[in-house]
Amino acid sequence: MAEKLNITLVRSMIGRPEKHRKVLRGMGLTRVGKTVTRQDTPAVRGMIQTVAHMVRVEEK
Repeated sequence: MAEKLNITLVRSMIGRPEKHRKVLRGMGLTRVGKTVTRQDTPAVRGMIQTVAHMVRVEEK
C-alpha cells in the first residue's frame, strides 16, 4: 500500500445521488479536474470505492 494517494475528480457531480456528492465534498473534491492528496487509510479507500466511477486514483 502506498502512503499517500492523489485523487482527481474526472466526472461531474451533476445528477448524482446526494450520498456521492457528500463523499466527494468530504474528500475536498469540488470541481472536475481538481486533485487532492490524502493519506492511504481504510476510510479513504471506502470513500474512493463509493465514487470509483467518478475519480482517478494514483498512488504516490
